[in-house]
Amino acid sequence: MGNTQQMIMGIVMWAAVFGVFYFLLIRPQKKKDKQLKEMRQNIAVGDKVTTIGGIIANVAKVEEDFIVLELGPNRNKVPFEKWAIGTVESKKESVE
Repeated sequence: MGNTQQMIMGIVMWAAVFGVFYFLLIRPQKKKDKQLKEMRQNIAVGDKVTTIGGIIANVAKVEEDFIVLELGPNRNKVPFEKWAIGTVESKKESVE
């Protein structure tokens, strides 16, 4: 009887540890990943973006997997993968 009770307590403890890890580590990371994916899918022409490398530019063209950014005063056009976009400031936000 005592051995079975110890086994059940061990299982309950491991379940509690997994629950704590899920709510403190796994769930917030999944939420952050979902927000990043949504942000990158909603990029539009004219938005001001910052890449993960620190380049600040305006969006000139949006494709399925990549975007074309206008860089510098000469407005050079350079393609970037969408995953390389770190933040987006949409044109609606910059007008207000």
